[in-house]
Amino acid sequence: MHKFFEYEIVDDISLITRHLDNTNDGHTRIVNCINPHSFVNALDDPEFKHALMNCDYLLPDGEGICMTLRKYRGVEIKKIAGDDIHKELISALSRIGGKVYYMGSTENVLRLIKERLEKEAPSIKARFWSPTYCEELSKEESMSIIEDINNFAPDVLFVSMTAPKQEKWVEKYRGMLENVKIVASIGAVFDFYAGTVKRAPAWAVRMRIEWLIRLIKEPRRMWNRNFVSTPKYLRYVKQYSSKI
Repeated sequence: MHKFFEYEIVDDISLITRHLDNTNDGHTRIVNCINPHSFVNALDDPEFKHALMNCDYLLPDGEGICMTLRKYRGVEIKKIAGDDIHKELISALSRIGGKVYYMGSTENVLRLIKERLEKEAPSIKARFWSPTYCEELSKEESMSIIEDINNFAPDVLFVSMTAPKQEKWVEKYRGMLENVKIVASIGAVFDFYAGTVKRAPAWAVRMRIEWLIRLIKEPRRMWNRNFVSTPKYLRYVKQYSSKI
């Protein structure tokens, strides 16, 4: 665990995958990611901030977070993207013949995920739900989703509805999930795994410029993150660096 302002950040995926053993203590572990953009948004969104602070594992999905800890705390941590935790959990589920549930995105993306899973991890049982595209899911639809998840009883539930919508939804309904070992909100990873959007190449990740590759490939989506949220984040860090 590494202190980052009011948050506790984890950069060891093995702490998460260990919950996929044969024992089940009845506690659902919630996994979220934080980056400069989500950090800034949470400053003005108490519900989002609570969801991030109340999860079991908060991963550093942003070079800005890692660089801040390195500069002000002398802590060397590695970036863990949603794509990284997805790969590790799918690998672990494949070994044990586990069950996974994908909630989010479009029917087409979910179909492509299903096809890839069947080829690469045939031992995994999977179920899917494409929710209504809206600002906030209705209680009725949410109850239907929760019922379907509980009937399937997955080891892992992946949620992709973009931040902060996905984190808020998980936090709101986490107490109603039964026999789900891990819930991970992973945003754009559904598109990565489906192949509808390509993640930055490994060399760019190693060079810590994945953010630049994403900006070039998705300028409209990433503009606000890099040219609005990042400056706000840097100003906040400089002003309150003593609290890191």
